[in-house]
Amino acid sequence: MKTLMIKIHWFLTSQMGIDLIRFIKSFPGFFKFFKDYFLFRKKYSGRIDIKPCLHDWNEESGVSNGEYFWQDLLVARMIFKNNPDTHIDIGSRIDGFVAHVASFREIEVLDIRENTAKIPGVKFIKQDVVTGDNAANESCDSISCLHALEHFGLGRYGDPIDVNGYQKGLSNISKMLKSNGTLYLSIPVGVERVEFNANRVFNPTKIVKYAHINKLELSGVTIIQNDGKHKVATNIDEMNELLSQAANIQYSLCVYTFYKT
Repeated sequence: MKTLMIKIHWFLTSQMGIDLIRFIKSFPGFFKFFKDYFLFRKKYSGRIDIKPCLHDWNEESGVSNGEYFWQDLLVARMIFKNNPDTHIDIGSRIDGFVAHVASFREIEVLDIRENTAKIPGVKFIKQDVVTGDNAANESCDSISCLHALEHFGLGRYGDPIDVNGYQKGLSNISKMLKSNGTLYLSIPVGVERVEFNANRVFNPTKIVKYAHINKLELSGVTIIQNDGKHKVATNIDEMNELLSQAANIQYSLCVYTFYKT
């Protein structure tokens, strides 16, 4: 029941623009707003336009507990530390991860959708990684693909329906990497399923086996919960243990670090 309610809330807020919980929580904000307004009005004689902000006073000073926040920060720091010659991103969040990386180096971004923004340090290329069209083999020593592979082949972003889209995408990503190059991959993991047409949730150990077929060997694992808590492993036994545990959980985010043999 809890999972169903979470899905209903997600659909109403993100797809329909209706947030009943936020609406209900706004009422205490109205009382505070009018109290503060009349107090300010008594001491100010200039023009005042009404534009109520009803929630900020009761929230923390910024969002830092979501899985996107932590994956973007952690992987950007990894890239800064490793300082690759060339880094290519595939489908990651522009206003999070890509912006982080662009603050300290050049980054090339591939996506199936157009992006006409002019951002310093960022080069956009429209490209379908699933088909592999126009992809240059062994063209870089570092690639990131964060919270994107799970969408390949589901049609959500205008891509063709392809039940094997994620497999083809991962295979083509591996071909783009030079030998000893690094892939930073994040995907939802847990009880394996397709949540059509939002995303796939992968069995975390199966994706490692498929990566191995494509000459990608695991060197690090980070499991991130939605509250921001995360566990990191680089030892093979610890990595296997983390992945086995994640396979039995309904949902978490796994950030894999692979190197190409």
